[in-house]
Amino acid sequence: MGERQAGDPPLYFSTHLFVCTNRRPDGHERGSCAARGSEKLRDYMKARAKEMGLAGVRVNTAGCLDRCEQGPCVVLYPEGVWYRVDSRAAVDAVLERHLRDGGRVAERMLPAESPG
Repeated sequence: MGERQAGDPPLYFSTHLFVCTNRRPDGHERGSCAARGSEKLRDYMKARAKEMGLAGVRVNTAGCLDRCEQGPCVVLYPEGVWYRVDSRAAVDAVLERHLRDGGRVAERMLPAESPG
């Protein structure tokens, strides 16, 4: 599942960054990424990716990614790597080290957890 096949059209974007902007009610036990500033960080990420000239990269708004306690969360596809981006410096690190340089930002990566 998920493998590209012969005859598939070329990729329109090479990487999608899904930024959780889910907002739960104030005081919710799980919190929410939006309450932790994810919307402003998403806007900064979009502007910064464009400024850096990162071709083939799309910053997308996402609803709940179900990792609220660890947010603000971002997941990059096709790699499926998850990050906590709670500041502009964290956004810069992900854009520079992961996307521009092809590495990883180990100190920002979320631990593996099985869904559900």
